Amino acid sequence: MAPLLSILASQGLSLLSSAIQAKGKEVIEEKLGIDLDKATQTEEGLLKLKQLELDHEEFLINANLEKVRLEIEANKSAQSNVTQRWQADMISDSWLSKNIRPLILIYLLVAYSLFSIGSGFGFSITQAYVELLGQMLMLAFAAYFAGRTIEKVKDMHERGKDS
Repeated sequence: MAPLLSILASQGLSLLSSAIQAKGKEVIEEKLGIDLDKATQTEEGLLKLKQLELDHEEFLINANLEKVRLEIEANKSAQSNVTQRWQADMISDSWLSKNIRPLILIYLLVAYSLFSIGSGFGFSITQAYVELLGQMLMLAFAAYFAGRTIEKVKDMHERGKDS
C-alpha cells in the first residue's frame, strides 16, 4: 500500500491518501467506485482521481477527522495510564518504585556526561550509542519534567473546580 500512498501524495492527492490510511483502501475504492491501483497508472486515471477527490471531499475530510479523533483518544488514554502508574508508584512502600524515575534521569545524565568527557579525551565511542543515549535522555527529561508539570497543572485545575 505504501507505493500507492506515495503516488497519491506526489500527485497532490494527499486528502485521498490520508483517507486511505484512515479507512482502508477497500472502503475508499468502494465509496469512489474506482480501482485505485489501476487509476494511478495512467494520467487519465489520475485526473479521474482528482475529480473524485473534489466530488467526495466532505467524506474524505470526515474520514481524516475520525482518524485524528481516534489518535487523540489513544494518546489521552496512554497519558492517563502513565499518570496512574506514576501515582501507584508514589503510593507504594518501596523506595525504589518511588525513586526510579529520578534515578534513571541521573544515570542517563551521568552516562551521557561520561561519553562526552571520554570523547573529549580521544576515546572512540560509537556514534550510534551517543545518539541513542541522547534520545533516551531527551525522552526521559520530557516525560519526567513535562509530565510532572502537566500533573501539577491538572491537580491545580481540579482543586480550582472543587472550590
